[in-house]
Amino acid sequence: MSYLGDNQECDLYQTLLTRLRAAPAAFPGITAMSAVAGIDSARLAELTRTHAHLSPASLLLRIRVECACDKLLFSDACSSDIAFATGFRSESVFHRQFLAQTGLEPAAYRALRDSNEFFLQLPPAYRQAETLAYLGRDPQGLAERVSGTKFYKTLSVSDGAALEISFENGGAFCRAHTTKAATPAEMATLHGIALRLLGLYNDPADFEARAKQEPEVARLVAARRGLRLPLAASPFEALVWAIIGQQINLSFAAALRRALIEHCGEKIPGSVGSADSTLRIHPSADRIAALEPAELTRLRFSGSKADYLIGAARAVVSGKLPLTEWSDASALDIETSLRSIRGIGPWTAHYTLLRGFGFGDCLLAGDSGLATGLQRFLGLDRRPKPEETLALMARFAPHRSLATCHLWASLKDPA
Repeated sequence: MSYLGDNQECDLYQTLLTRLRAAPAAFPGITAMSAVAGIDSARLAELTRTHAHLSPASLLLRIRVECACDKLLFSDACSSDIAFATGFRSESVFHRQFLAQTGLEPAAYRALRDSNEFFLQLPPAYRQAETLAYLGRDPQGLAERVSGTKFYKTLSVSDGAALEISFENGGAFCRAHTTKAATPAEMATLHGIALRLLGLYNDPADFEARAKQEPEVARLVAARRGLRLPLAASPFEALVWAIIGQQINLSFAAALRRALIEHCGEKIPGSVGSADSTLRIHPSADRIAALEPAELTRLRFSGSKADYLIGAARAVVSGKLPLTEWSDASALDIETSLRSIRGIGPWTAHYTLLRGFGFGDCLLAGDSGLATGLQRFLGLDRRPKPEETLALMARFAPHRSLATCHLWASLKDPA
């Protein structure tokens, strides 16, 4: 139960975030965060866990690194000055933690100002095969394509782009194919999308560390240590996938998504290199909002699914669902806003929170794959119902998103 009213709690969280971003160096640690919030450390932990799905320390580190990224890209301050200005106690700590969060050394991140490529250093236990399997879950996909150890994703960045990601030498070589020279801000966007697609926003170390004391966690992660949670390229793509995927199987959902992209996705400009000239850019909210339901029902969408998808896109365009402005929003606020839209229930909202925003403690009660995974993992005589799934997954909080990913992956194991 919340220790404050919902509005008070959200306001407190947003005030804390504003203060952290304005002066990260003013917060040497958790004690300073607690003092600013006016609550003790236990309540601070509950606040950040509820609204950001992060510990206070993880939230503070993420904000420090994001502020450092901005200074590296848009100022000429030296690395040591940036380190201290963003709250790191030494330049060596700054370099180590910046690399862990971004996959790049600070100098390599600054080089995005003058380059269309970058090399992400992947963690030692990174599971490339599982990431490629997720990214290529639709082998016929029109907005992305896996080819061997390369992945291509089409994007609307820089008037049309294809982001090429190639796994090599223990890392991921990323190259932006654009119609014109990408600006520093556009390269920063592409770097962020690469981190999302590769599951590098959330570190599984905290969840895996629980294996030392919790046998069930140990058993869950044993076969797939290092597994991460890849995200969609954008929250809107995650929302579209979630609505399309409601109550149908993966293959049919993929077919409907392909039909949507072929119907109203823009063709990649000829000057943009890609794996296949048939690739298109995933349609924007504006394009989907301009459709009529009959256009989608002709593509085998049900009438309700067509209405829900177009309605959600129109909510994005109108500002009722400002997805691109929600990078700092509370998970509770985002879920409430999503569920205010017709056709978006708990599963769709939490899938969007998980794949669209990378929140770490989402619960997809009612998900068929999760229920099957739990049945097998716990040796149940039947698949749990949604309310039972809620209770059974409580043991993995506050890491239920990653636990869900493990349970989905376990479905490929021999029965």
